[in-house]
Amino acid sequence: MKIAHILRHPLKSHGREALEQVMLNAGQSMPYDRLWAVAHDASNVDGSGWVPCANFSRGSKAPNLLAISSRLDEATEILHLSHPNRPDLSFHPDTEGQKLIDWVMPLVPQDRALPDRVIRLDGRGFTDSDFPSVTLCNLASHKAMEQQVGQDLSIHRWRGNIWFDGADPWVEFDWMGRDIRIGGCVLRPRERTDRCLATTANPETGERDADTLGALKHWGHQDFSVRAEVITGGMIKRGDVLEAL
Repeated sequence: MKIAHILRHPLKSHGREALEQVMLNAGQSMPYDRLWAVAHDASNVDGSGWVPCANFSRGSKAPNLLAISSRLDEATEILHLSHPNRPDLSFHPDTEGQKLIDWVMPLVPQDRALPDRVIRLDGRGFTDSDFPSVTLCNLASHKAMEQQVGQDLSIHRWRGNIWFDGADPWVEFDWMGRDIRIGGCVLRPRERTDRCLATTANPETGERDADTLGALKHWGHQDFSVRAEVITGGMIKRGDVLEAL
């Protein structure tokens, strides 16, 4: 098994970015992954601690968000966003959050809670688990999903972090509590990733066009990928061998 893709999502639900390598730290999520999130106007969160995804603008409620791509300049923390229906945007999430709110407003439904402010959570970010997690995704499971749905699917529907190839479909679900070595890192899967309507949207167009949740029910669940804790930190790269210990 080898690492095929490494992805992060600096602003939760607002874009993805491919990486060639990343340094993981024990007990933390992937650096800059979900570091920021967009709180909606029905939430009172302030970034002082982790809270569930219901407090944020997200793809399950606003599928157009899935078509956002991102690029982060780590030196300046300037985030660059693009979307097929919006002009490109560059801004600093900590100091220019209103730029993002104005930019994203045409992409979200106006009959529900609206984007209000950008908040930050250092160290662990606003991952969907209540512990700092990195998601491991199996390309064989993704291909099984494509066959079940009957169409090609972008891996970006799943908004995962580390994609590996060379395994059997769904083998990742057998790894709960086992150590997984990638390069010098050790990760320990702790839970399966339950899925929502966000995965039904096409990441190129932002339109819902695939019954991913119905397809997952073919296997008796609605899960895809596993959330893992970083036990031993270190650098991982595309092409690194992944080994279940």
